Amino acid sequence: MERKTKVNAEEGKQDLVITREFDLPLELLFKAYEEPEFLEQWMGTKVLKLENRMHGGYHFETSDPKGNVVFKANGVIHEFSRNQRIVRTFEMENTPFPVQLEFLEFEKLTDETSKLTMHIIYKSVADREQILRMPFAQGINMAHNRLQEVLLTLK
Repeated sequence: MERKTKVNAEEGKQDLVITREFDLPLELLFKAYEEPEFLEQWMGTKVLKLENRMHGGYHFETSDPKGNVVFKANGVIHEFSRNQRIVRTFEMENTPFPVQLEFLEFEKLTDETSKLTMHIIYKSVADREQILRMPFAQGINMAHNRLQEVLLTLK
């Protein structure tokens, strides 16, 4: 089955661009990144902090069924323009990966469809390549499928 989320990683560069068109109105797509309860549902993680404002921050944590923390991520929000753009850093705690810079652009296509473009910049080409060797493209496609599934129930 073809992945709806596209990952464009040009050879020798330290960034990548992720695009996905959703069968969701723009406002609903943006809420998936703005509202903690929606983030928790589609990401499968707990939102410990989410300050949607310039110089705000966020902190996510995922636990296994036994309650052991298996994933932590945090970052700083540098720009938050509702239904348009989020600029933030993203750091996975307790991993060798350095902080990355993310530009999320939200675009209305029609009244019922929208597009998300994520431009992610890594510290080095090697860091980006290490991420791409993981099941990164599969994971983000699965997450975006879940995002659409969860938010469609709100339409």
